[in-house]
This record gives sequence, structure tokens and C-alpha cells, in this order.
Amino acid sequence: MKNKMDAVVRVTQHLLNEITQVKDLAIGTLETIKKMPGYEKAIEELKKDVVEKPSKAEEAKPLEAVSD
Repeated sequence: MKNKMDAVVRVTQHLLNEITQVKDLAIGTLETIKKMPGYEKAIEELKKDVVEKPSKAEEAKPLEAVSD
């Protein structure tokens, strides 16, 4: 039982390390993109798109229509 718990702890710690690496990569990527020319314009266009287009949840068919 102790060996299984130790294995679970090791796997959990490895997953936490992986999550931290992915988070750091995502933050670094975002900060790099922010420095690119046209970033502000692209953000404004995305904001307009979100307001103008209905969300995917609103477009989805009701469950009853799918199961027929």
C-alpha cells in the first residue's frame, strides 16, 4: 500500500511540475505576442467578434433535437 501511495505522490508531483511549465510557456507566449506589431488592433477585432457573433452554446442544438 505504501508503494502505491508513493507512486501516486510521484505522479502527482510530476503533473504539478508539468502544469507549471505549461503555465510559464503560456505566459511567455502571451507576453511575446503583446510586443508584436498590430496586437492592439487584433484584440479590438476579437472583442468586436465576441460581441457580434452568438456564442457556440447559443448555437448548439437542444439535446432533444440531437437525440431524435
